[in-house]
Order: sequence, then structure tokens, then C-alpha cells
Amino acid sequence: MLPTLFLLLPLTLALDPWDIPSLPHHVRSLYLATERFPSPYAKRQTPDCIPAAPANTVTDRLQAALQKPGDTLALCPGQEYLILQPINFTASDQEIYTLGYPTDDSRACLTVNGVVANGTGHTTAINAQCVGCDRAIVRNIQVNGTRHGAIPTSGGANLEMGGPTSGQLVEYVHSFDPRSWSCLHIAEGPFTCNNASIINNDIGPCGSDLFMQWADGISLSCRNSHVAGNFIDNPTDGGIVVFGSPGSLVENNTIWVTNNTLLGGLNMVDYLPWDGDFTGTVVQNNLVVGGLATEGNEQTATKGDNDEDVIVKIGLAVGPRTWFGDHFRNNVSRNGVARNNIFSGAFGYGIAVSSAENFTIIGNSLSGNTSFIGSRGPNCSADQILPAPEAFVWNITTTLDSTLQPGFADLDVDSLTCIQPVDGAFWPFGGEPVQGTDQAGVPNAEERNSTTSGSGSASSAGASAGSTAAVVAGRGGLSSGAIAALVIGILTLVLILVIAFFCVRRARAGKKNGDGEYFADMGAVGLPGDGGMGMKQRLSW
Repeated sequence: MLPTLFLLLPLTLALDPWDIPSLPHHVRSLYLATERFPSPYAKRQTPDCIPAAPANTVTDRLQAALQKPGDTLALCPGQEYLILQPINFTASDQEIYTLGYPTDDSRACLTVNGVVANGTGHTTAINAQCVGCDRAIVRNIQVNGTRHGAIPTSGGANLEMGGPTSGQLVEYVHSFDPRSWSCLHIAEGPFTCNNASIINNDIGPCGSDLFMQWADGISLSCRNSHVAGNFIDNPTDGGIVVFGSPGSLVENNTIWVTNNTLLGGLNMVDYLPWDGDFTGTVVQNNLVVGGLATEGNEQTATKGDNDEDVIVKIGLAVGPRTWFGDHFRNNVSRNGVARNNIFSGAFGYGIAVSSAENFTIIGNSLSGNTSFIGSRGPNCSADQILPAPEAFVWNITTTLDSTLQPGFADLDVDSLTCIQPVDGAFWPFGGEPVQGTDQAGVPNAEERNSTTSGSGSASSAGASAGSTAAVVAGRGGLSSGAIAALVIGILTLVLILVIAFFCVRRARAGKKNGDGEYFADMGAVGLPGDGGMGMKQRLSW
């Protein structure tokens, strides 16, 4: 019994104690129950709402409701408001919301409907970037940017928040299809924006994955802010882009793609406008889900084809060189933290780090079935060395004084977004996240022990880095920790069998005499009672 228990002890390490709680924890924390993150401000219900009809006066009527501090603009549930210009906050403590604070599709919808000509025009539904607009609140509404597949319009995001303000809140807002570059922008203003809360929103789709037609999900450039509990569906530029925003916390958000390839899930790459300052900024406990198989037999294979060839090119990008190459020369992103984020599905690269200083990147992991796929795209420069798709990559030369989890491959990590998806059955099977449920909607969530901690141990095969052929890396089988534990277990079993063999021989030797006797030096085995000195023992054939 004792040898059996001794053997099982190292084998239990194959379960990886770091992995067991991670996936269920994220399922519980990332999916909407009642209120995932409590609102910092109480609801201010009013008895009446402003109707959408008549449409020819609706913009003016909505704007007239926001004139003095504390004013509220209540929209009517289930109604669409065709606005011709932005609704502007004008003073502190104002609020825009849907009467009754619904969180479903009955939320009122502000639809961007102004004129667009020659690439410019109406792009923004709400603007809260005025001086003195502290504690502006937008909640429980929808914003439709109405791009409808057109090329981007020069202008602002669906919602333009922040600026020279403090304490603004956006919650339970569905913002989608922006005409311009982002679904939701929280601007720095004169670097005085402070303490914005962006919580419990459902964002997207945002933009197109055609070249230069992308759009962000959430674009954060406000210090000491909290971005949490948001579901970002099919962004195309960055899922959540953190422009420095010192002191901010970005946590428990879910980003996934189904119809469009996404350049970056979590981006900490922009040197401007904060000059690369990420001091006190923490990006943690987020889930990024890349493309999943849409064709193939899930019962007989772990991979299949994807109708749209959808991937996330970089799950987490740190440092300007990962995105912009040498455009910012020797400038770096510095002093940030990215930890305990989870990646599942198809990516070009899970995490990429280059031109970073004093960053901490730890505890990030792969979940369920993942693939790392891609080939040299048409926008890669002629002399660019494109590294093979890999879970975790960094450039040791340009990454300074930083703490990174084990398993990063040291490669030339520049301008990685020029990679393009490949054709073939390389996409993992899984289920996309389901908002509004506490069920295991994460890909392969039933395989709770299949999560791999950030070891970067995914195998790769195919063309060498920088070639034009497709490179495919897949994760399957046991993690490196599990393999090590199994080896320890096997070696332990062999040692037990050797000891047992000699013990049996010793016991039998006391019962037999005559021919066939021999002497063996047992000091190397170290039998009990020999004091570790070794002894001559008579054994029998």
C-alpha cells in the first residue's frame, strides 16, 4: 500500500494545482449574473421618458434635457432615436439612461444618423468631454453607429467620454458598428481625466477586418480608471486598447471573435499620448477567445476549418515594437502589469513582448484547445523576419528589467500584425462565450484540468520563421509539468521494483544453501539497516 501511495503522490502533480481553479474561476467571474461589478452611483429613476417621435425634432429635444448640473435624460424602452448630431453633456452629475434600467434589447437605442460626405461627418452619439462634466453617467442604453459596411468616417467614437473630467461612468451599454475608429473612447484630455468606470457593457461588433477599416472595442486613455466585466464581441483593431492610463485596472473582461480577424485582444503598445507610462496599470483575469472551428467532425478531431479564417493575431501585445516596428525607435512601454489572463482558440501569437521596460507578465495561461497559426501577409515588409506562430514570444534585447513567466521564446518580435490566417483544418473546436449565463460557455470548459499554465510549450511544425509558407503550431497532449510528473512517477516505480527485487532475494537467501550461492555488494542500493555503508549479502539464484 505504501509504495502505491508513494507512486501516486508525484503522479497527482500532473493535474497542475495552478490549473485546477483557473477555468471554473473565470467562468464564474466573467459571466453576467446579476451585477458583476456594483455601480458607483445610485440609480435616479424618473416617472417619464422623452419619446423618439417626432423624429425631426428628437435631437433638439434630447439635448434640451441636459442643461444644468444634475439633469437626467430618460429614454423610452424599446424606442430608436435617430439623432443628427451628438448629444452633449453640459455640466456635472448629468445622466443618460433608459427608463427602468433594462439590460436587454429593450434598452433605448441612439442611432447615429447624421450626414457623412467625403469621409467626414457625424460619427458620435454621445460626447461627455466638456470642462466640468464630472460624474457624467451613461447607462442602460444602446448606441448604433450605422457604418453598415462602409469605409470608416473620420471622427470620434460612438461614445466619447473622459477629457478634463473625473468620476464618469458607462455601464450596461451596448455600443456597436461605429462609423469611425472605436466603439467607446475614454480620452485623456489635458492629461487630467481621472477615475472613469467602464463596467458591465456589451460592446461590438466594431469595424471590419479589411485593411485600415478596423475599430477598437474599448479605447482607454484615462488614469486611475476601472474597466471590468465587459463583453467585447468581434472588435477588429484592439479588443481593449490601454493607452498608458497610469493607475488603471482592466480586469474580468471577455473578448472574442467569430466573423472578423482581430489585430490584438489586449493592447499595451501605444507610446502616445502618455509617453509609454503604464505605471500602476494592471491588466488581469481577462479572457481572450480566438477563432474556433466551424467545420469538421468534433467527435473525431480536435481541429477543423473556419469559414471566415478568423484569428486573433496577438492575444496580449506589450510594447510599441510588437505593433509598430521601429516607428517609435527606442521608446518603450514601461511599468505595467499583465497577469492571470486566459487565451483560448486560434491565434497568431498568444503573448508578444518587445520594447518594454519594468513590466511584470506572469500567470497567463492557455485554456482548452488552442492553435497558433499564420503566414506572411501582404503588408509585411520585404526584409521583415516574421517569427513562426508561437504561444509566448519576446525580444530579450529590447525588453529590459522585466519579470516574465517561464516559456517565452526569444525571437524578432516586430510588426507582428502583418501576419495573416491560413487555410486548412487548424482551428480548435469550442463554444464561444455566452453572455447572461453562469454556465461553462468557455471553449472546452468541461475539460477543467486541460488548462495549461504559461509555459509556452506548444509544439510547432512547418516553415521556418520569415518564410511565405503557412506555419501552424498546435497545443495538445500533456503540459510540460504533467510530463515531468509522469517521468518522476515512472522513475519512482522503477526504484521501488529494484528495492523489492533485492529484498525478495535477501529473504529467500536465508532459506537456501548449497550450489548457486553468490555474493553481491549491496551498498549502492542502501538497504534498510546497513547504515548507508553497504554490506556483503549472500543471495541465491
